[in-house]
Amino acid sequence: MSGPVRAEDADHTENPLVVEVREGRVANVGNLGVVRVLPTKGRRTVGAWCFVDMMLPGDEIEPDPMEIGPHPHIGLATVTWLLRGEAVHSDSLGTEQLIRAGQLNLMTSGHGVAHAELGVQPGVLGLQMWIALPEETRHGESGFEHHAELPVVDLGIGEARVVLGSLAGTASPARTDTRLVGADLSLDEGAVTIEADTGFEYGLIPVEGTVKINDAIVEPGYLGLIPAGGETLRLETDAAGTRAMLIGGVPFERIQMWWNFVARTREELTQAWRDWDNADTERYPEFSSSLDRIEAPRPVWVAEND
Repeated sequence: MSGPVRAEDADHTENPLVVEVREGRVANVGNLGVVRVLPTKGRRTVGAWCFVDMMLPGDEIEPDPMEIGPHPHIGLATVTWLLRGEAVHSDSLGTEQLIRAGQLNLMTSGHGVAHAELGVQPGVLGLQMWIALPEETRHGESGFEHHAELPVVDLGIGEARVVLGSLAGTASPARTDTRLVGADLSLDEGAVTIEADTGFEYGLIPVEGTVKINDAIVEPGYLGLIPAGGETLRLETDAAGTRAMLIGGVPFERIQMWWNFVARTREELTQAWRDWDNADTERYPEFSSSLDRIEAPRPVWVAEND
């Protein structure tokens, strides 16, 4: 995604692509409340992005801590992005990394990895996202990156921090296995037009405040889906302090997802579950964590005595 960014008057009109707005669903990850906006009914991916949870701070007086014990992944990369708070990431690669708001933790699972995340204090606000890996790397080695500094694009009415991929000609230093973008938008009141990659489909996820994208209004807890083919994305807000995540990429191949695994066949998912259930330390090496290991639920297609 490259090209100019243009701040505008709010009454500017265009003929944009139709945006489909989907409501997320409330869920729990351990004791942490989330709103899951992707996958959604009939839609598994936006580009290679296949999972987005908005982590909620919960009760203002006694917010729940972020405590996600050791658990496995295959076939994906995890993107941890905090807007408020701090957390410690630990994994089976031997990593132990503090992450603060505005910093990126990117873990690539390859054939298999396990990790845990622990909030330093209650009240973390942010996004936990997954990216499906392509055939070329999904069976490969695991890896971890931490990026404390990321590039920023001036939007005129605010700024975009480029988490992954590129936006308006500015590229993140983080690894990408497919052509995609992820950008954290901090917006004041007004409107802006950004040149889009016509081969990308996009998703907009407001976290704080409401955003109008093209002709659709998207609120926190909702996902705005923009099909490929558009030359621009037009964003408009009516209040300062608006925050949203923009994701996108080239349409991805068909995947299968179950629990924490991304694969192409049910057999692959079953084997990943068995390896975790049997504590296969070759695929998921043990690592130190103060949190309890999360047991994997039995896949619904696997018989009790199998």
